[in-house]
Amino acid sequence: MKNTMIFFGLALTILTSGCAFGQMPKYPWTATIKVVGEDGNPIAGAKMSVQYTLPPPPGRNPEEGGDWRQVKGLTDDKGMFTASHTDSSWTLGIVVEKTGYYTTHIGHDLYVPEQFEDKTVVASRNPTLTLVLKKVGKPIAMYARRLNTHVPALDKPVGFDFMAGDWIAPYGKGVNADMLFTGHFDKHTDGESDFALTVSFPKAGDGIQEFSVRDADGVSGLRSTHEAPADGYQPQWVQTDNRKPGEPVETNRDPKRNYYFRVRTVLDANGSVKSALYGKIYGDFMEFSYYLNPTPNDRNVEFDPKQNLLCGLESSEGVSAP
Repeated sequence: MKNTMIFFGLALTILTSGCAFGQMPKYPWTATIKVVGEDGNPIAGAKMSVQYTLPPPPGRNPEEGGDWRQVKGLTDDKGMFTASHTDSSWTLGIVVEKTGYYTTHIGHDLYVPEQFEDKTVVASRNPTLTLVLKKVGKPIAMYARRLNTHVPALDKPVGFDFMAGDWIAPYGKGVNADMLFTGHFDKHTDGESDFALTVSFPKAGDGIQEFSVRDADGVSGLRSTHEAPADGYQPQWVQTDNRKPGEPVETNRDPKRNYYFRVRTVLDANGSVKSALYGKIYGDFMEFSYYLNPTPNDRNVEFDPKQNLLCGLESSEGVSAP
């Protein structure tokens, strides 16, 4: 809970930075929250915390923000919880927890009459939200690492070894190429360039597929599903970006984009998957975290952060999300 409160505190400080809190009028708000499981059924007895801020006391720099307060309680038999208050907050931080489930949180903006027309303000200050709690299933040991890098060479595929956590030689200590990255520039007469990053694979049957997360359901500790899909994998993924010569090589990155992947695939005589390794990626190329299940044909991608099979990682390379 402490880390979550810090997260929302930073968000609120950013949103309200520079505002004269002591001079801001107070308005009432009422948040109605329904908590359900992945099956849509209500969850009773979930711990709720609806966090808001108060104006800073006299003498404090307004840019430092106000003090945190919470409305706390439990969801009822129908999974419902309601919190109300009158204050000058611009944002709520809502956190729901229950033993055996991953924590879910969400932020909600509170508009004031000075910003928007009345009906928009009323709706924003009286939200009805449905948050989804995912059960903790069977977290497992996986190869997991956070990457913030670039392709070490252009115009040719460069392999990355998920089990080694490194590029294939001569660019790193990797041995088996699980995923191939190819960066390429197409220059134009107007001085700009189209940069394309192609993600591909060395084996037939390997592949990747995008998955998205509904923000309206809240941000779960487990962003993915518990298992990777059995099929639907594409042999390549292409991202493009428009860059001027000399600018950093990046793609059109979407931090909310995520992927499932299948690698080290072995096909039978009929072209069906006989054996494969499955995993997931949180984030977009080339700033992302990957997770690889080392057991062939096991599609479980629920990671146990205490069982990372990659050792000796720097603090910036570690992965804590399941």
